[in-house]
Amino acid sequence: MTSRKRTAAYLGLACTVAMLASACGSDDEAGGGGEGGGGIAAEGTVKVGLVNHLSGPNAAGSEALRAGVEARFATYESEGGACAGDLDFEVVEADDQSSPQGNLTAVQSLVQQEEVYAIISASPFFNGGIGWMTTQGAQTPVVGYALDGPQPQWLEFDNNLFSAFPLPVADDVYSSLGDHLAGKGATKLAGVSFAAESSQAGLANGLASAEAAGVEVVYENTNVQFGSTDVGPIVLGILDSGADSVYLAITPDSGLAVVAGLRQAGWDGTILLPTGYGPELVESGVGAQIAQGVDFTTSIAPYELGSDAAVRLAEAIAQQTGDEVGTVGFYENVGWVSTDAFLHGLDAAGCDATQQELMDTMRGLTDFDAGGLYPSALPFDSKDYEQSCSWYLTLTGEEYVLDGDEATCGGLVDA
Repeated sequence: MTSRKRTAAYLGLACTVAMLASACGSDDEAGGGGEGGGGIAAEGTVKVGLVNHLSGPNAAGSEALRAGVEARFATYESEGGACAGDLDFEVVEADDQSSPQGNLTAVQSLVQQEEVYAIISASPFFNGGIGWMTTQGAQTPVVGYALDGPQPQWLEFDNNLFSAFPLPVADDVYSSLGDHLAGKGATKLAGVSFAAESSQAGLANGLASAEAAGVEVVYENTNVQFGSTDVGPIVLGILDSGADSVYLAITPDSGLAVVAGLRQAGWDGTILLPTGYGPELVESGVGAQIAQGVDFTTSIAPYELGSDAAVRLAEAIAQQTGDEVGTVGFYENVGWVSTDAFLHGLDAAGCDATQQELMDTMRGLTDFDAGGLYPSALPFDSKDYEQSCSWYLTLTGEEYVLDGDEATCGGLVDA
């Protein structure tokens, strides 16, 4: 992936976050086998659907998402995965047009026309297709990331949805974010979110975590319009509040506009952005200059950690994109981990598993750690997590500097 494409993917991320036995056929058999009471069986060439933003305002990230998916399948084959000798995987894309209605059309096409074995989805517009997918399309497993806000179907465990990432639970507050801020010397915190439920919920959880760590919340703005860079009143509000730290639960473009305003005013405190970590920011020119000294967070082991899992991922992405080995971006991470969760389930279910057998097996798995990219295992049958873990990094020059060699993990706190 070139620097130009990475910069475009960074812009796409700004639009996305407002907020993983035996053979049954020859390699030349296409279509994923026959259908029975358990649905399509895995055999020959297994068609896996990918809901992607091929058009619309989020299209900039489509190549990166596809690269993450294809890199994981390629690595599975090259490393001799359990089913690699029995099955081939064909990725079939459907365009959700960066809209809820487009998402509905995309998932219907993948299930009804393409007859895919499973779907990988990490779309903020899945709210458009989630109702149909969990009813008429319920025989097809969906593995991915619940980026479409607090949809109740993701928090149910008798359907066909499997989150490869920790599920967003509005009322669950963990101590990790507050512990990080307090450890950076924060005593008075300002918080900013968009006027959207998912963004506001993220901010509320962050502020509650900070308060549990003894940090006083002195300013809160939950009415920022999505994509806005008119942040003068926000900057003045933060300055007037006496805050020495800021938590920006907004997209990188809006967040960096706030950072620029604070820096111009001579304010020099701790700034935490939960989104934006990745090579795209480093290569963005002016954005990278503004973001100097800003803290970012990721739930996936970053390349800077140097762990076997993080380096394996970075090398696979580089081989897929032709770019240099280094920091892995948001969309590549999402594509890789979602595909890894699917393969993890298939390995456990068996290389000839039907769709229903795959789902029944996956629902009982409690050992998924994204190949070592997570510090602890993620269950597919629960939204109750003992702890929440993240790595924190500070942009310094052209590098992200880790805050310690281990993830910051914290348990639930009363909020």
